[in-house]
Amino acid sequence: MHEGAVVAGEDGSFYVSDGYGNARVVKFDARGRYQFEWGRPGTGPGEFDLPHGIDVDAAGRVYVADRSNARVQVFDATGRFLAQWQGTELGRPYSVAISGTRAVVVDGGDQPERGPDRSGAAEVDLDGRVLSRFGRFGNQDGQFRLAHDVAIGADGSVYVVDAWGQRVQKFVRRER
Repeated sequence: MHEGAVVAGEDGSFYVSDGYGNARVVKFDARGRYQFEWGRPGTGPGEFDLPHGIDVDAAGRVYVADRSNARVQVFDATGRFLAQWQGTELGRPYSVAISGTRAVVVDGGDQPERGPDRSGAAEVDLDGRVLSRFGRFGNQDGQFRLAHDVAIGADGSVYVVDAWGQRVQKFVRRER
């Protein structure tokens, strides 16, 4: 079984991150017709080891959570590699969501046979600089057993899917 994530662009075209058996991103037009794809197994720029979450910003840049390579890769709309985000504060990105000039990246941890692991989320700017981090491993409010997916609502609320915690949690930004 192949699984992936899907994100639509402003023009109705859409991208599919095709991991779990493949290592690519595929673009389709608004009518669902194949346009092109990029990626192959590996660790270099434009290569993937389980492309998972995917999102597109207002400028058309494509952000792919390259899960098993522990990074987010950034591409232009044609699949040309632009940048990568990687580091201990991002951990192992499972998903990425873009809203305006910020992104939220969820770290699903490494899932060792015995816990505890790490799991959390990072708010970053669109250059990949971590602005803040929230959540940690656990089953209590604000904690995640396996942060797996993320979305940002129109009001700026952040929704984190916790696969092993079997729930979705909503986070509201506090005014500073």
